[in-house]
Amino acid sequence: MVALSVILFPPLLIAFLLVMERVEEPLRRPAGPREVNEFLSTATPGEVDTLAQSGIRRALFRWRRRRRNRGSDNPPLV
Repeated sequence: MVALSVILFPPLLIAFLLVMERVEEPLRRPAGPREVNEFLSTATPGEVDTLAQSGIRRALFRWRRRRRNRGSDNPPLV
């Protein structure tokens, strides 16, 4: 059992680190002036509250997530 743990631990750790790098990459990307201007013109009141309470990074994260989800919603054609 110990040998199995010794063999499996390094690949599992590397896999975890690779997944976390993918998660962190969008958070490290700085927001450009164009993106900030678009955020300020289209932000919802909840996103503005997030900006005031938690800062620009978290507010932009919520805004990007909303825009990405809005793009996948296709309303039915009547």
